[in-house]
Amino acid sequence: TLRSTACGPTCVDSVCPFCGVGCLITYHVRGEQIVSVSGRNGPANAGRLCVKGRFGFDYIHNERRLTTPLIRREGVAKDAAHIDQFKRGELPLSALFREASWDEALDLAANGLVRIRDATPALVPSRLAGFGSAKGSNEEAYLFQKLVRTGLRTHNVDHCTRLCHASSVAALLEGLGSGAVSNPVEDVAQAEVILLIGANPASNHPVAASWIKNAIQRGAKLMLADPRATPLARFASWHLAFRPDTDVALLTGMLNVIVAEGLVDEAFVKARVNGYEAVKAAVAEATPERMAEICGVPAETLRDCARAFASSKASIILWGMGVSQHVHGTDNARCLIALSLLTGQIGRPGTGLHPLRGQNNVQGASDAGLIPMMYPNYQRVVREDAHAQFEAMWGTPLGREAGLTVVEIIKEAAAGRITGMLVEGENPAMSDPDLDHARAALAKLEHLVVQDIFATETAILADVVLPASAFAEKWGSVTNTDRLIQVGRPALNPPGQARQDLWAIEQLGRRLGLPWNYWRAEDGDGHAAAEAPVARVYEELRSVMEPLAGVPWRRLVREDAVVTPAEREDEPGHAVVFTERFPTADGRATLVPANFAPGPEQPDADYPLVISTGRVLEHWHTGAMTRHANVLDALAPVPTVSIHPDDALRLGVKHGETIRVESRHGAIEGVAELTRAVKPGHLFLPFAYWEAAANRLTGSALDPFGKIPGFKVTAVRAFAVPT
Repeated sequence: TLRSTACGPTCVDSVCPFCGVGCLITYHVRGEQIVSVSGRNGPANAGRLCVKGRFGFDYIHNERRLTTPLIRREGVAKDAAHIDQFKRGELPLSALFREASWDEALDLAANGLVRIRDATPALVPSRLAGFGSAKGSNEEAYLFQKLVRTGLRTHNVDHCTRLCHASSVAALLEGLGSGAVSNPVEDVAQAEVILLIGANPASNHPVAASWIKNAIQRGAKLMLADPRATPLARFASWHLAFRPDTDVALLTGMLNVIVAEGLVDEAFVKARVNGYEAVKAAVAEATPERMAEICGVPAETLRDCARAFASSKASIILWGMGVSQHVHGTDNARCLIALSLLTGQIGRPGTGLHPLRGQNNVQGASDAGLIPMMYPNYQRVVREDAHAQFEAMWGTPLGREAGLTVVEIIKEAAAGRITGMLVEGENPAMSDPDLDHARAALAKLEHLVVQDIFATETAILADVVLPASAFAEKWGSVTNTDRLIQVGRPALNPPGQARQDLWAIEQLGRRLGLPWNYWRAEDGDGHAAAEAPVARVYEELRSVMEPLAGVPWRRLVREDAVVTPAEREDEPGHAVVFTERFPTADGRATLVPANFAPGPEQPDADYPLVISTGRVLEHWHTGAMTRHANVLDALAPVPTVSIHPDDALRLGVKHGETIRVESRHGAIEGVAELTRAVKPGHLFLPFAYWEAAANRLTGSALDPFGKIPGFKVTAVRAFAVPT
């Protein structure tokens, strides 16, 4: 909704572009500037906003915004060293790129992709790949994956879900038949016990954290499982400060208690669950005493928590990337699923399983098919019925084998088997593990096209850079962590010659030979936002998305937010799912056993410490947006390395001084933050800072099921840096 107010600014209703909570907001616009943001009474936030939502809007006005298409200067080679040189101000962008018209840039971008596509022999795997974005809209995600599949003719398309909750989704699809959350975050208000594991919503999902604190004030008990004492620890009835990498030991110890003490909901399991005997056998030897030796949590605490979770009237589990970003992330999630199913704590208000989505549209982008093994609506590429459906719908032959994931694509690029890429709104030169290796792989590409709003680390290695639109400059829908689909509206036009992402994707598609007609002459030249082409793409997506059957575009615009699945237009959607059956062939869930096994990154004499990476309150993802927001960067301007005072004393490190951290993969330097929030032997580093790019440290070993890297556990050593 756009309206004028008596006080002067125009008000535009939209959605916050940051985390997966999906707060509804109002932009207050004066002239061509957003002057403030206020919270609306949305289903996910009830008027509440965090510091990013309230003060992080001015990145769109930053002078570093890309405003014209760029083409790499002839004779200027790609060099990963240029990234830091550019970020330090030692190398101007103009030394690497020249300005170009949109037609020239689009022609060059498309011609390079076509050249690689058409030169690849028929029986050779595709040498092309695309990375889309969870920071854009559902419509952009859908059209991007369609572009890669039909224009580049490959299923090598992925996005940041591979680095976030891929292991959670793998376990949920396997066990429940759906990768979505069972209950919304605000269901904590109806829970007696809240198990929060591997998540720090006080920093990553602050409005969600406020609902948890409200629930605790009303009498709910918080069970916080995290190696760090995160801000919610002071509200917790139990803080299970387990050793990093021992999630499975912690959880199987609790499962052992539930089975051994007769706390299983036998009626629920008999009626709705397969695989109980296999899990029962798997946890039989995982006694609390044995698991306590591994995870470091006392056996009696494991017993107390298991009893409390199983016996409460309503227990809910929320988890984050501390669970999923492991080489055993799928096993971690399997244990959480077992905990919920064995106790019958699912399918009712105040219960269930909720993996907190990190980005504003990671749920929607995955729903829309922006993943290499699934078409839209999680229809597997290898299934003949799905294959036939999309070949008929899109009118083109499609491959029958699943594509490569994010990390696999980068490995293939390093090996010279992927030679061309299209990257829209993603920044793998910051977000991928083993970062020095990833940057070298990207620099090796024969042809790289990047579409973004800033000259990101990835853009520095591009052949063609297309200036894109920020979320506040476009129409589009997004789907939050609660399965709530919401509509964003444009408050401003993009700066300079920047264009709408949807328009640019379609322009590339046409040059790749696709007969698309979403954005039409009456919709403008692609600079200003237009509702009609977005609605056309949305309705095509909706035609293959059963959860959106009752949410036509007109309803979404009218109501702003609709929870899904919603079968009928005249009825609300379902906030709580799995109430009577699971979306599987027999309507039952399936338990999959998991056993503890240590990951590959174990501390030793050379690398005696363990570091975990994550976010801080003020910054988000790779920092491409928040590091360009003046207030947020002023609040948290430098990368800090959290270290326990005992470790700091032993290493001669003082608070506020420079500390160097080295792993088997790379090294960074940051500012030492002495804190007892981390245990001795454990360090923490946020990953938003280019000056101390956290993924220089992390390795690229993958979970075998979700294909997600183990960002949360890396063996390191640390030193004081002489002043």
